[in-house]
Amino acid sequence: MDTERPSPRFSGIDVWEPLDALDAMIEGQLAAVAAVRAARRDILHAVLAMEKRLASGGRLVYAGAGTSGRLAVQDGAELMPTFSWPKDRLVLLLAGGDEAMVQAVEGAEDETHRAAELIRVEHGICANDVLVAVAASGKTPFTLSALREAKKLGALAVGIANNPGTPLLAEADCPICLETGSEPIAGSTRMNAGTAQRVTLAMLSSLVMIRLGRVYEGLMVEVQAVNAKLVGRREKMLVHLTGKDLGAVRGALSQTGGNIKLAVLVLQGCALDEARALLERSGGRLRDALAVAAQGKGAD
Repeated sequence: MDTERPSPRFSGIDVWEPLDALDAMIEGQLAAVAAVRAARRDILHAVLAMEKRLASGGRLVYAGAGTSGRLAVQDGAELMPTFSWPKDRLVLLLAGGDEAMVQAVEGAEDETHRAAELIRVEHGICANDVLVAVAASGKTPFTLSALREAKKLGALAVGIANNPGTPLLAEADCPICLETGSEPIAGSTRMNAGTAQRVTLAMLSSLVMIRLGRVYEGLMVEVQAVNAKLVGRREKMLVHLTGKDLGAVRGALSQTGGNIKLAVLVLQGCALDEARALLERSGGRLRDALAVAAQGKGAD
């Protein structure tokens, strides 16, 4: 596998000048981002397929082991505070469980039966769901087992790997190959391969959330205000979007239980029940809801 192959270019890295080593590793990171760009058509294909399932109420499932699994779980966990993605529609499967987030769990990546059990029994994955399986090697047993079991149950399977021609890519409905090649430290896929995976996961989930209407005017209009900084950000967003003063904004947030989209509609003159109905009719897309509200006012 390319990700495991020692590179003659880096064979003497342990005796290089430190700045030269840093320069070489930075070059590797830039090449990793270039690998993501080369795969952008496949990323787009996956996003559009994911959108259909998730718009119908499906769950988003992430699966992986080791570094790849930690990156996948991290991306999934960030969807809840950033986009208010429902907790009951998110499944995070890391070989070795929660313990594996902070330390290696011996043999966890080889537990194929555990992966199948998680998919079929514990979480009851079904045809509406989307599985994003990530493995630099493209053949990690736990991850491959999760993908195979999910496919049997009709779920959409997205596979992300850094080695072409591997089982994870061959068996995925939406394969994404990130050809990052050999690492500056042979086999250390937390470096180039990990960077490409991290960027791809962020692009994949962010574009899906945009397509599902959870972003408006480039703003996180579904953000959960769980601290003082985010409370302030939410208020600034509403001032920016509506041109209203801070007092009006705070009143609207109080009226809507902190819901930014509803608050925008209320600040534009909609009654609360009307705002809820508009958002529901628009599939949660604020832009569409505002357009319908404007048409209604024009008709009046």
